[in-house]
Amino acid sequence: MTTETPAPPATSELLATVGNKVRTMRKAKGMTLAQLSDITGLSQAIVSQIERGMANPSFTTLAQLAHGLDIPVGRFFIGQDESRSPVVRKADRRNLQNVTRESVGEAVHELLTPNRDGSIEAQWISTPPGHDTSATPFTHSGEEFCYIISGRKDVYLDGVCYSLEEGDSITYSSEIPHWYKNSYEEVCVAIWVNAPHAW
Repeated sequence: MTTETPAPPATSELLATVGNKVRTMRKAKGMTLAQLSDITGLSQAIVSQIERGMANPSFTTLAQLAHGLDIPVGRFFIGQDESRSPVVRKADRRNLQNVTRESVGEAVHELLTPNRDGSIEAQWISTPPGHDTSATPFTHSGEEFCYIISGRKDVYLDGVCYSLEEGDSITYSSEIPHWYKNSYEEVCVAIWVNAPHAW
């Protein structure tokens, strides 16, 4: 961690941007400074300095923060000048495999929104027969909406099973422990929307 030498203007702007993203993502997950400090092994003072753009963190420190926030470290550096096109072509969908905690196994998670920095995040999700996330229930801030395009899927909310089929939809608070299971013989294709997303 280097804080002695004042950073050049361009660097200062980058540090402020990274700090804002750390703070925004921490709050979106409902985490306190103390909780993020415990998970990352970094002191609360250092985390606070980073969030305020007052520290120049090493890559290792950023990796620790990314781990604590459960995001890829590169997400800190998504520039403000990237394409602002509102359109996402089918061929250009971003594959979220190993990016979000829910994209496990052979399930396909593709981003339908231009990026993951907005107030909503929509995904195209395809889950094969046998797909089951009951071993790792998910709980986070926000709200979720799902619409089944084809196939069938069981959505569990705090242990209560809701069986959905083509044309059905479901909306629920992401703070409720939830998991998914495809116990059927066909692939399930769905559109899933998180607002605000918290991954």
